[in-house]
Amino acid sequence: MNTNVTLRAAEWVLPGHPDKLADAVADALVQAAQQRQREALCAIEAAVHRDQVFLTGRLACEDAHTLPLQDLVREVYRSAGYGQDTGPWRPAPQDIAVGGNLCVEPLVPGEEGIRHISDDQSIVTGYAVDLPGIGSIPPEQWLARELARRLFALVYSPLQLCPDGKVLVVLEESSPVEGYPCTWKLSAVSCSLLAQAGDVELHRAAAQAVRETSSELAIRLPGFEPSNTYELVVNGSGTFSIGGPEGDNGLSGKKLLLDHYGPRVPIGGTALSGKDFWKPDRAATLLARRLALAVVCGGMAREAQAQFVSFPGDEAPRRVRITTPQGDLPEAARWLKLLDCRFETASGWGCGVDLVQRARWGWFGEAEAAPWEALCLR
Repeated sequence: MNTNVTLRAAEWVLPGHPDKLADAVADALVQAAQQRQREALCAIEAAVHRDQVFLTGRLACEDAHTLPLQDLVREVYRSAGYGQDTGPWRPAPQDIAVGGNLCVEPLVPGEEGIRHISDDQSIVTGYAVDLPGIGSIPPEQWLARELARRLFALVYSPLQLCPDGKVLVVLEESSPVEGYPCTWKLSAVSCSLLAQAGDVELHRAAAQAVRETSSELAIRLPGFEPSNTYELVVNGSGTFSIGGPEGDNGLSGKKLLLDHYGPRVPIGGTALSGKDFWKPDRAATLLARRLALAVVCGGMAREAQAQFVSFPGDEAPRRVRITTPQGDLPEAARWLKLLDCRFETASGWGCGVDLVQRARWGWFGEAEAAPWEALCLR
């Protein structure tokens, strides 16, 4: 049988990476605001460098001026692995200084009553594939995330791994000419890590993490076989000695492919972190994911992309397109009659969800951690 072989790559970063620190800081503030008021309006950007955190944008909710911004930011650093319990990695949470020009205020009169209306335009993409064992996300994306999660556990081990690190994985995806079923093979892994231990110990720890993650993927993903023939590179450009915000600056909204589905799926370019759950950037993205899941779980296609287009003033997506390997589904707007895709539907999804952890470990593929991953028909 003739087969197609496609390389599938994905990457992930550890929670102490400067860009992910910035995302988590922005979402910590969103979470705190939504706990004060369901209609809270958040459009927050965060930048980090060394022991400085700069906040800009707007945070509007009841008693907004009493939110302990500095405490919230410092807790993000602590839970990301910085502090006395995880080695010498800087900056220490207690040294963080918070500045910038964040507009912190209550909602203006009448604003609460129009939160259900989009205040911006957006183009967003939702995606799902019929691989329920890995949360219906691409295999390379799952592998990169879970490998990073295993490596992050080493921050709290005798190895004292730096909370900042990166992984990149490459899978070989083989499929018959007609498309399915697919098989997968690990081709290459790159890890950029910093630890108190020597290079030998670091390489050994990375290799073990790859083996353990690959073994778990083999259980969850039919067609994936663990292999020892992959290429493993640890610190390919040489050992580095300074990591985290001490070594580089970070900005929220930069790791968009991590936040979505990896490079195989086109995205609209919208950032999720720092936005409240009424805004179309976030609400429509989560609703589009749920629609793609519905198409796949309903047996309409093995793989689906749902694209939403929204205009300012809309209460729900204005246009929808659903793409599958067999072509676009006809009359895609009819699906909006099956699923409630009003932006207001997503407004409560941030309640009860740890937004800091979602900012670190992704918004899709873990149904137990996110209500938008569960289908709810009208």
